[in-house]
Amino acid sequence: MSVALPNDYNKVLYQPLAEADPEVQQIIENETWRQFSGLELIASENLTSLATMEANGSILTNKYSEGLPGARYYGGNEYIDQLERLCQERALKAFDLDPKIWGVNVQPYSGSTANFATFTAILNPQDRIMGLGLPSGGHLTHGFYTAKKKISASSIYFQSFPYQVDLKTGIIDYEGLHKNADLFKPRLLITGGSAYPRDWDYARLAETAKSQGAYLMSDIAHISGLVAAKVQSNPFEYCDIVTTTTHKTLRGPRAGLIFYRKDKDAEMEGKINAAVFPACQGGPHNNTIAGIAVALKQAADPAFKEYATQIINNSRAMAEKLHEKGYKLQTDGSDNHLILWDLRPLALTGSKIEKICDLAHITLNKNAVPGDLSAMTPGGVRLGMGALTSRGMKESDMHKVAEFLIRVIDISLEIQSKVGKKLVDFLKAAESHEGIKQLHADVEKFATSFPLPGVRDTSSIKKPSA
Repeated sequence: MSVALPNDYNKVLYQPLAEADPEVQQIIENETWRQFSGLELIASENLTSLATMEANGSILTNKYSEGLPGARYYGGNEYIDQLERLCQERALKAFDLDPKIWGVNVQPYSGSTANFATFTAILNPQDRIMGLGLPSGGHLTHGFYTAKKKISASSIYFQSFPYQVDLKTGIIDYEGLHKNADLFKPRLLITGGSAYPRDWDYARLAETAKSQGAYLMSDIAHISGLVAAKVQSNPFEYCDIVTTTTHKTLRGPRAGLIFYRKDKDAEMEGKINAAVFPACQGGPHNNTIAGIAVALKQAADPAFKEYATQIINNSRAMAEKLHEKGYKLQTDGSDNHLILWDLRPLALTGSKIEKICDLAHITLNKNAVPGDLSAMTPGGVRLGMGALTSRGMKESDMHKVAEFLIRVIDISLEIQSKVGKKLVDFLKAAESHEGIKQLHADVEKFATSFPLPGVRDTSSIKKPSA
Protein backbone atom coordinates (compact mmCIF):
# COMPACT_ATOMS: atom_id res chain seq x y z
CA MET A 1 0.00 0.00 0.00
CA SER A 2 1.43 3.34 -1.08
CA VAL A 3 1.46 6.37 1.18
CA ALA A 4 -0.34 9.49 0.01
CA LEU A 5 1.94 12.33 -1.01
CA PRO A 6 1.64 15.64 0.81
CA ASN A 7 -0.06 18.62 -0.75
CA ASP A 8 1.37 21.23 1.61
CA TYR A 9 4.77 22.93 2.05
CA ASN A 10 6.48 19.55 1.45
CA LYS A 11 4.87 19.06 -1.95
CA VAL A 12 8.01 20.30 -3.70
CA LEU A 13 10.02 17.39 -2.25
CA TYR A 14 8.27 14.99 -4.60
CA GLN A 15 8.35 16.98 -7.81
CA PRO A 16 10.72 15.99 -10.64
CA LEU A 17 13.31 18.56 -11.63
CA ALA A 18 11.57 19.57 -14.86
CA GLU A 19 8.49 20.50 -12.84
CA ALA A 20 10.18 21.91 -9.73
CA ASP A 21 12.84 23.98 -11.50
CA PRO A 22 12.52 24.19 -15.30
CA GLU A 23 15.35 26.76 -15.47
CA VAL A 24 17.91 24.35 -14.05
CA GLN A 25 16.44 21.52 -16.13
CA GLN A 26 16.95 23.61 -19.26
CA ILE A 27 20.57 24.34 -18.35
CA ILE A 28 21.20 20.61 -17.90
CA GLU A 29 19.59 19.87 -21.27
CA ASN A 30 21.70 22.57 -22.92
CA GLU A 31 24.88 21.18 -21.35
CA THR A 32 23.94 17.68 -22.52
CA TRP A 33 23.67 19.00 -26.06
CA ARG A 34 27.00 20.80 -25.72
CA GLN A 35 28.75 17.60 -24.68
CA PHE A 36 27.01 15.56 -27.41
CA SER A 37 27.61 17.97 -30.27
CA GLY A 38 31.17 19.05 -29.44
CA LEU A 39 34.61 17.56 -29.02
CA GLU A 40 35.90 17.44 -25.44
CA LEU A 41 39.70 17.67 -25.41
CA ILE A 42 40.33 18.98 -21.91
CA ALA A 43 42.80 16.49 -20.40
CA SER A 44 41.40 16.81 -16.88
CA GLU A 45 37.87 15.86 -17.96
CA ASN A 46 36.16 12.64 -18.93
CA LEU A 47 32.66 11.25 -19.41
CA THR A 48 31.46 9.01 -16.62
CA SER A 49 29.03 6.12 -16.83
CA LEU A 50 25.26 6.05 -16.44
CA ALA A 51 25.64 3.81 -13.39
CA THR A 52 28.07 6.24 -11.76
CA MET A 53 25.73 9.16 -12.38
CA GLU A 54 22.82 7.23 -10.89
CA ALA A 55 24.81 6.47 -7.74
CA ASN A 56 26.09 10.05 -7.52
CA GLY A 57 22.55 11.43 -7.80
CA SER A 58 21.06 9.00 -5.31
CA ILE A 59 19.31 9.28 -1.94
CA LEU A 60 22.70 8.74 -0.30
CA THR A 61 23.15 12.50 -0.51
CA ASN A 62 20.85 12.78 2.53
CA LYS A 63 23.10 11.02 5.06
CA TYR A 64 25.66 12.78 7.23
CA SER A 65 28.48 10.52 8.40
CA GLU A 66 31.40 12.34 10.00
CA GLY A 67 34.09 9.90 11.02
CA LEU A 68 35.07 6.49 9.69
CA PRO A 69 33.22 3.19 9.25
CA GLY A 70 32.44 1.83 12.71
CA ALA A 71 33.39 5.12 14.36
CA ARG A 72 30.86 7.75 13.29
CA TYR A 73 29.71 10.86 15.13
CA TYR A 74 26.08 10.18 14.11
CA GLY A 75 23.78 7.19 14.17
CA GLY A 76 22.07 5.48 11.28
CA ASN A 77 25.23 4.78 9.31
CA GLU A 78 25.07 0.97 9.02
CA TYR A 79 24.61 1.06 5.25
CA ILE A 80 26.97 3.97 4.77
CA ASP A 81 29.63 1.96 6.59
CA GLN A 82 29.02 -0.93 4.18
CA LEU A 83 29.35 1.45 1.24
CA GLU A 84 32.59 3.08 2.39
CA ARG A 85 34.21 -0.26 3.20
CA LEU A 86 33.16 -1.57 -0.21
CA CYS A 87 34.67 1.49 -1.87
CA GLN A 88 37.93 1.00 0.03
CA GLU A 89 38.08 -2.67 -0.98
CA ARG A 90 37.44 -1.80 -4.61
CA ALA A 91 40.06 0.95 -4.58
CA LEU A 92 42.74 -1.48 -3.42
CA LYS A 93 41.58 -4.12 -5.90
CA ALA A 94 41.54 -1.68 -8.84
CA PHE A 95 45.23 -0.92 -8.27
CA ASP A 96 46.12 -4.51 -7.31
CA LEU A 97 47.27 -3.53 -3.81
CA ASP A 98 47.78 -5.79 -0.79
CA PRO A 99 45.49 -4.56 2.05
CA LYS A 100 48.16 -5.62 4.55
CA ILE A 101 50.55 -3.08 3.03
CA TRP A 102 48.27 -0.34 1.68
CA GLY A 103 45.30 1.52 3.07
CA VAL A 104 43.06 4.10 1.39
CA ASN A 105 40.90 7.03 2.47
CA VAL A 106 38.00 7.53 0.03
CA GLN A 107 36.52 10.66 1.64
CA PRO A 108 38.42 13.62 0.05
CA TYR A 109 36.15 15.98 -1.84
CA SER A 110 38.73 16.53 -4.60
CA GLY A 111 42.32 15.91 -5.60
CA SER A 112 43.33 19.28 -4.17
CA THR A 113 41.90 18.50 -0.76
CA ALA A 114 43.46 15.03 -0.89
CA ASN A 115 46.85 16.63 -1.48
CA PHE A 116 46.51 19.22 1.25
CA ALA A 117 45.26 16.62 3.71
CA THR A 118 48.35 14.56 2.88
CA PHE A 119 50.61 17.55 3.55
CA THR A 120 48.76 18.19 6.81
CA ALA A 121 49.25 14.57 7.87
CA ILE A 122 53.00 14.23 7.31
CA LEU A 123 54.43 17.76 7.37
CA ASN A 124 54.80 20.62 9.80
CA PRO A 125 54.16 24.22 8.70
CA GLN A 126 57.09 25.56 6.64
CA ASP A 127 58.52 22.12 5.96
CA ARG A 128 60.11 21.88 2.53
CA ILE A 129 58.47 20.32 -0.52
CA MET A 130 59.56 19.78 -4.13
CA GLY A 131 57.13 19.25 -6.99
CA LEU A 132 57.23 19.69 -10.75
CA GLY A 133 56.91 23.41 -11.59
CA LEU A 134 53.64 24.52 -13.17
CA PRO A 135 55.31 25.88 -16.37
CA SER A 136 57.01 22.48 -16.71
CA GLY A 137 53.69 20.65 -16.61
CA GLY A 138 53.21 20.40 -12.84
CA HIS A 139 50.13 21.13 -10.75
CA LEU A 140 49.08 24.15 -8.70
CA THR A 141 48.78 22.13 -5.50
CA HIS A 142 52.40 21.00 -5.64
CA GLY A 143 53.69 24.33 -4.35
CA PHE A 144 53.25 26.78 -7.24
CA TYR A 145 54.12 30.43 -6.68
CA THR A 146 55.36 33.38 -8.71
CA ALA A 147 57.99 35.99 -7.91
CA LYS A 148 55.27 38.27 -6.55
CA LYS A 149 52.63 35.95 -5.13
CA LYS A 150 52.17 32.58 -3.49
CA ILE A 151 49.39 31.09 -5.59
CA SER A 152 48.64 27.75 -3.94
CA ALA A 153 48.00 27.07 -0.25
CA SER A 154 50.82 24.53 -0.49
CA SER A 155 53.23 27.39 -1.18
CA ILE A 156 51.74 29.56 1.56
CA TYR A 157 52.06 27.02 4.36
CA PHE A 158 55.15 25.16 3.16
CA GLN A 159 58.47 26.13 1.59
CA SER A 160 58.38 25.08 -2.04
CA PHE A 161 61.19 24.61 -4.54
CA PRO A 162 60.06 23.36 -7.96
CA TYR A 163 61.99 21.04 -10.22
CA GLN A 164 61.82 21.39 -13.99
CA VAL A 165 61.98 19.69 -17.35
CA ASP A 166 64.93 20.00 -19.70
CA LEU A 167 64.05 22.88 -22.04
CA LYS A 168 65.48 21.04 -25.06
CA THR A 169 63.80 17.67 -24.59
CA GLY A 170 60.82 18.52 -22.41
CA ILE A 171 61.71 15.51 -20.24
CA ILE A 172 62.10 15.89 -16.47
CA ASP A 173 65.66 16.83 -15.54
CA TYR A 174 66.20 14.05 -13.00
CA GLU A 175 69.87 14.88 -12.54
CA GLY A 176 69.12 18.54 -11.84
CA LEU A 177 66.32 17.49 -9.50
CA HIS A 178 68.69 15.25 -7.53
CA LYS A 179 71.30 18.00 -7.21
CA ASN A 180 68.75 20.59 -6.10
CA ALA A 181 67.26 18.18 -3.59
CA ASP A 182 70.70 17.74 -2.11
CA LEU A 183 70.82 21.51 -1.56
CA PHE A 184 67.19 22.16 -0.61
CA LYS A 185 66.73 19.02 1.50
CA PRO A 186 62.97 18.55 1.09
CA ARG A 187 60.81 16.71 3.59
CA LEU A 188 58.47 15.68 0.78
CA LEU A 189 59.19 14.96 -2.89
CA ILE A 190 56.10 15.03 -5.12
CA THR A 191 55.73 13.33 -8.50
CA GLY A 192 52.91 13.88 -10.94
CA GLY A 193 51.69 16.72 -13.11
CA SER A 194 48.81 18.15 -15.10
CA ALA A 195 50.50 18.67 -18.47
CA TYR A 196 53.39 16.22 -18.67
CA PRO A 197 53.00 13.88 -21.67
CA ARG A 198 55.50 11.22 -20.65
CA ASP A 199 55.75 8.44 -18.07
CA TRP A 200 57.66 8.79 -14.79
CA ASP A 201 60.91 7.22 -13.58
CA TYR A 202 59.73 6.37 -10.06
CA ALA A 203 62.84 4.35 -9.23
CA ARG A 204 65.04 7.37 -9.83
CA LEU A 205 62.73 9.64 -7.84
CA ALA A 206 62.71 7.14 -4.98
CA GLU A 207 66.51 7.22 -4.97
CA THR A 208 66.45 11.00 -4.60
CA ALA A 209 63.83 10.89 -1.84
CA LYS A 210 65.77 8.21 0.04
CA SER A 211 68.97 10.25 -0.15
CA GLN A 212 67.21 13.04 1.77
CA GLY A 213 65.17 10.89 4.12
CA ALA A 214 62.10 12.43 2.46
CA TYR A 215 58.65 11.05 1.85
CA LEU A 216 57.88 10.23 -1.78
CA MET A 217 54.34 11.07 -2.82
CA SER A 218 52.87 10.55 -6.27
CA ASP A 219 49.85 12.54 -7.43
CA ILE A 220 48.50 10.38 -10.25
CA ALA A 221 45.31 12.40 -10.73
CA HIS A 222 45.72 12.52 -14.49
CA ILE A 223 46.98 9.01 -15.10
CA SER A 224 45.30 6.93 -12.37
CA GLY A 225 43.12 5.08 -14.88
CA LEU A 226 46.22 4.26 -16.92
CA VAL A 227 48.03 3.08 -13.78
CA ALA A 228 45.08 0.92 -12.72
CA ALA A 229 45.05 -0.64 -16.19
CA LYS A 230 48.81 -1.24 -15.95
CA VAL A 231 49.61 0.68 -19.12
CA GLN A 232 51.81 3.15 -17.19
CA SER A 233 54.62 2.65 -14.69
CA ASN A 234 53.50 1.71 -11.19
CA PRO A 235 54.14 4.38 -8.51
CA PHE A 236 52.94 2.06 -5.75
CA GLU A 237 56.18 0.09 -6.03
CA TYR A 238 58.21 3.08 -4.81
CA CYS A 239 55.99 5.67 -3.10
CA ASP A 240 54.91 6.19 0.49
CA ILE A 241 51.67 7.92 -0.51
CA VAL A 242 49.69 8.05 -3.76
CA THR A 243 46.86 10.53 -4.29
CA THR A 244 44.47 10.85 -7.18
CA THR A 245 41.31 12.45 -8.41
CA THR A 246 38.63 10.03 -9.56
CA HIS A 247 37.15 11.86 -12.56
CA LYS A 248 39.96 11.96 -15.10
CA THR A 249 41.26 8.77 -16.70
CA LEU A 250 39.74 6.78 -13.82
CA ARG A 251 36.38 7.92 -15.25
CA GLY A 252 34.43 8.33 -12.02
CA PRO A 253 32.69 11.24 -10.25
CA ARG A 254 34.58 14.31 -9.07
CA ALA A 255 36.44 13.45 -5.86
CA GLY A 256 39.81 12.28 -4.50
CA LEU A 257 41.55 9.28 -2.95
CA ILE A 258 44.59 8.96 -0.68
CA PHE A 259 46.50 5.67 -0.69
CA TYR A 260 49.11 5.24 2.05
CA ARG A 261 51.61 2.58 3.06
CA LYS A 262 50.92 1.30 6.52
CA ASP A 263 53.72 -1.27 6.77
CA LYS A 264 56.52 1.29 7.19
CA ASP A 265 54.86 3.65 9.67
CA ALA A 266 52.30 2.31 12.15
CA GLU A 267 50.95 5.84 12.67
CA MET A 268 50.46 6.69 8.97
CA GLU A 269 46.87 5.43 8.77
CA GLY A 270 45.80 7.48 11.77
CA LYS A 271 47.64 10.56 10.51
CA ILE A 272 45.98 10.44 7.08
CA ASN A 273 42.49 9.78 8.40
CA ALA A 274 42.71 12.56 11.01
CA ALA A 275 44.04 14.99 8.39
CA VAL A 276 41.10 14.35 6.07
CA PHE A 277 38.58 14.65 8.93
CA PRO A 278 38.43 16.69 11.06
CA ALA A 279 41.52 18.68 10.03
CA CYS A 280 40.71 19.55 6.41
CA GLN A 281 37.06 18.78 5.74
CA GLY A 282 33.75 17.77 7.28
CA GLY A 283 31.50 14.80 6.64
CA PRO A 284 32.08 12.78 3.47
CA HIS A 285 29.82 13.02 0.41
CA ASN A 286 28.31 9.53 0.55
CA ASN A 287 26.61 9.82 -2.82
CA THR A 288 29.98 10.58 -4.40
CA ILE A 289 31.64 7.68 -2.58
CA ALA A 290 28.95 5.46 -4.13
CA GLY A 291 29.86 6.81 -7.56
CA ILE A 292 33.55 6.16 -6.87
CA ALA A 293 32.77 2.58 -5.86
CA VAL A 294 30.92 2.01 -9.13
CA ALA A 295 33.75 3.50 -11.19
CA LEU A 296 36.37 1.43 -9.34
CA LYS A 297 34.44 -1.75 -10.09
CA GLN A 298 34.52 -0.78 -13.76
CA ALA A 299 38.24 0.02 -13.57
CA ALA A 300 38.97 -3.52 -12.31
CA ASP A 301 37.18 -5.05 -15.31
CA PRO A 302 39.38 -6.35 -18.18
CA ALA A 303 37.48 -4.09 -20.59
CA PHE A 304 38.92 -1.06 -18.80
CA LYS A 305 42.43 -2.05 -19.87
CA GLU A 306 41.26 -2.01 -23.48
CA TYR A 307 39.91 1.48 -22.89
CA ALA A 308 43.16 2.69 -21.30
CA THR A 309 45.22 1.19 -24.10
CA GLN A 310 43.03 2.94 -26.65
CA ILE A 311 43.57 6.28 -24.88
CA ILE A 312 47.32 5.97 -25.40
CA ASN A 313 46.88 4.80 -28.99
CA ASN A 314 44.66 7.80 -29.64
CA SER A 315 47.18 10.21 -28.08
CA ARG A 316 49.90 8.83 -30.30
CA ALA A 317 47.69 8.99 -33.39
CA MET A 318 46.85 12.63 -32.68
CA ALA A 319 50.52 13.46 -32.06
CA GLU A 320 51.63 11.77 -35.26
CA LYS A 321 49.10 13.73 -37.34
CA LEU A 322 50.11 17.07 -35.82
CA HIS A 323 53.79 16.19 -36.05
CA GLU A 324 53.39 15.43 -39.77
CA LYS A 325 52.33 19.05 -40.27
CA GLY A 326 55.50 20.25 -38.57
CA TYR A 327 53.85 21.53 -35.38
CA LYS A 328 55.92 21.58 -32.20
CA LEU A 329 54.79 19.18 -29.50
CA GLN A 330 56.45 18.99 -26.11
CA THR A 331 58.64 15.85 -25.96
CA ASP A 332 57.63 15.24 -29.62
CA GLY A 333 54.73 13.03 -28.59
CA SER A 334 52.98 11.30 -25.71
CA ASP A 335 53.10 8.20 -23.50
CA ASN A 336 49.78 8.92 -21.82
CA HIS A 337 46.42 10.60 -22.36
CA LEU A 338 47.58 14.10 -23.24
CA ILE A 339 49.57 16.20 -25.69
CA LEU A 340 51.11 19.59 -24.94
CA TRP A 341 51.14 21.67 -28.12
CA ASP A 342 53.63 24.55 -28.26
CA LEU A 343 52.12 27.39 -30.35
CA ARG A 344 54.97 29.85 -29.95
CA PRO A 345 56.64 28.97 -33.29
CA LEU A 346 53.35 29.98 -34.94
CA ALA A 347 53.28 33.33 -33.08
CA LEU A 348 49.89 32.31 -31.64
CA THR A 349 48.89 32.17 -27.97
CA GLY A 350 47.05 29.48 -26.09
CA SER A 351 44.34 31.98 -25.16
CA LYS A 352 43.49 32.70 -28.79
CA ILE A 353 43.31 29.05 -29.79
CA GLU A 354 41.18 28.18 -26.76
CA LYS A 355 38.71 30.94 -27.59
CA ILE A 356 38.49 30.18 -31.28
CA CYS A 357 38.05 26.47 -30.55
CA ASP A 358 35.11 27.36 -28.30
CA LEU A 359 33.48 29.04 -31.29
CA ALA A 360 34.00 25.84 -33.29
CA HIS A 361 32.64 23.69 -30.46
CA ILE A 362 36.01 22.12 -29.68
CA THR A 363 36.86 22.34 -25.97
CA LEU A 364 40.50 22.50 -24.91
CA ASN A 365 42.52 24.69 -22.57
CA LYS A 366 45.36 27.14 -22.83
CA ASN A 367 48.44 25.87 -21.01
CA ALA A 368 51.93 27.00 -20.13
CA VAL A 369 54.79 25.32 -21.96
CA PRO A 370 58.37 25.07 -20.70
CA GLY A 371 60.16 28.35 -21.29
CA ASP A 372 57.08 30.56 -20.89
CA LEU A 373 57.90 33.66 -18.88
CA SER A 374 54.55 33.47 -17.09
CA ALA A 375 51.97 30.74 -16.54
CA MET A 376 49.38 33.51 -16.78
CA THR A 377 50.16 34.08 -20.48
CA PRO A 378 50.58 30.53 -21.78
CA GLY A 379 52.17 29.74 -25.11
CA GLY A 380 50.41 26.46 -25.75
CA VAL A 381 47.32 24.32 -25.45
CA ARG A 382 46.72 20.96 -23.82
CA LEU A 383 44.86 18.17 -25.62
CA GLY A 384 43.41 15.16 -23.77
CA MET A 385 42.03 11.96 -25.30
CA GLY A 386 40.11 10.51 -22.32
CA ALA A 387 36.63 11.85 -23.17
CA LEU A 388 36.87 11.21 -26.91
CA THR A 389 37.97 7.64 -26.21
CA SER A 390 34.98 7.23 -23.87
CA ARG A 391 32.78 8.17 -26.82
CA GLY A 392 34.26 5.31 -28.83
CA MET A 393 36.69 7.19 -31.05
CA LYS A 394 39.71 5.36 -32.47
CA GLU A 395 42.94 6.33 -34.25
CA SER A 396 41.29 7.28 -37.56
CA ASP A 397 38.89 9.54 -35.67
CA MET A 398 41.85 11.24 -33.98
CA HIS A 399 43.20 12.04 -37.43
CA LYS A 400 39.87 13.69 -38.22
CA VAL A 401 39.94 15.71 -34.99
CA ALA A 402 43.52 16.74 -35.77
CA GLU A 403 42.32 18.01 -39.15
CA PHE A 404 39.74 20.17 -37.36
CA LEU A 405 42.52 21.59 -35.15
CA ILE A 406 44.69 22.29 -38.18
CA ARG A 407 41.80 24.26 -39.67
CA VAL A 408 41.64 26.23 -36.42
CA ILE A 409 45.32 27.12 -36.78
CA ASP A 410 44.95 28.16 -40.42
CA ILE A 411 41.94 30.36 -39.64
CA SER A 412 43.70 31.87 -36.62
CA LEU A 413 46.78 32.79 -38.65
CA GLU A 414 44.58 34.34 -41.32
CA ILE A 415 42.66 36.44 -38.79
CA GLN A 416 45.80 37.52 -36.95
CA SER A 417 47.44 38.62 -40.21
CA LYS A 418 44.47 40.91 -40.86
CA VAL A 419 43.66 42.36 -37.42
CA GLY A 420 46.92 42.03 -35.50
CA LYS A 421 47.70 40.30 -32.21
CA LYS A 422 45.34 42.12 -29.85
CA LEU A 423 43.01 39.50 -28.35
CA VAL A 424 39.84 41.62 -28.39
CA ASP A 425 40.23 42.38 -32.11
CA PHE A 426 41.08 38.76 -32.83
CA LEU A 427 37.93 37.48 -31.13
CA LYS A 428 35.68 40.04 -32.77
CA ALA A 429 36.90 38.97 -36.19
CA ALA A 430 36.62 35.27 -35.31
CA GLU A 431 32.98 35.55 -34.26
CA SER A 432 31.91 36.57 -37.75
CA HIS A 433 34.38 34.44 -39.71
CA GLU A 434 32.65 32.14 -42.21
CA GLY A 435 35.37 29.52 -41.85
CA ILE A 436 34.63 29.20 -38.14
CA LYS A 437 30.90 28.85 -38.82
CA GLN A 438 31.56 26.06 -41.32
CA LEU A 439 33.99 24.36 -38.93
CA HIS A 440 31.38 24.48 -36.17
CA ALA A 441 28.89 22.74 -38.48
CA ASP A 442 31.43 20.10 -39.48
CA VAL A 443 32.40 19.42 -35.86
CA GLU A 444 28.75 19.06 -34.88
CA LYS A 445 28.05 16.60 -37.68
CA PHE A 446 31.07 14.51 -36.74
CA ALA A 447 30.54 14.60 -32.96
CA THR A 448 26.86 13.69 -33.09
CA SER A 449 27.70 10.52 -34.99
CA PHE A 450 29.07 9.07 -31.73
CA PRO A 451 27.17 8.04 -28.58
CA LEU A 452 27.35 10.04 -25.35
CA PRO A 453 28.11 8.12 -22.13
CA GLY A 454 25.25 8.32 -19.66
CA VAL A 455 22.61 8.82 -22.38
CA ARG A 456 21.12 5.58 -23.68
CA ASP A 457 19.09 7.28 -26.42
CA THR A 458 20.80 10.26 -28.03
CA SER A 459 17.65 11.07 -30.01
CA SER A 460 16.29 12.40 -26.71
CA ILE A 461 18.99 15.10 -26.60
CA LYS A 462 17.51 18.45 -27.53
CA LYS A 463 19.36 21.19 -29.35
CA PRO A 464 18.93 24.58 -27.63
CA SER A 465 16.52 26.87 -29.46
CA ALA A 466 19.00 29.76 -29.17
